Amino acid sequence: MYWIDFPPAWTAYGALAAWGLSRIEPGWLGFGPYHAALGGGVIALGLGLMLWASVTMLRRKTEVLPGREAAALVTEGPFRFSRNPIYLGDLMLLAGAALVFDAPLALGLVPLLAAILRARFIRPEEAMLRARFGAAFEGWAGRTRRWF
Repeated sequence: MYWIDFPPAWTAYGALAAWGLSRIEPGWLGFGPYHAALGGGVIALGLGLMLWASVTMLRRKTEVLPGREAAALVTEGPFRFSRNPIYLGDLMLLAGAALVFDAPLALGLVPLLAAILRARFIRPEEAMLRARFGAAFEGWAGRTRRWF
């Protein structure tokens, strides 16, 4: 049942909730006529960030999947700006979905998803990295923001 408690699944649950909210929100709420294009752009940026981070991790021959033991501490590429660029991409996907679905209330799901990702995945991953890489992790974490 790993796929149920997996970051992309949580993002999909949020996107499904955004779609549901778009069906019940009053018509006067909305992002305007360009919501779909703007949302598509945010989704494309999120996917691009996730791809950049994944390629960077694969080049260092370390795990991309959450919960797996890291072979290397990756601090280059998008990891220079964010300790969690893939999770940041998840947040961008959900924000983009809220825009595409023209559901302003769904933007409230973005901080909820951030809290879930932090509790379920980021904290355990950071504990694993701290135990494995010690001072190198502490130094990188001290100078690199969690999100951006």
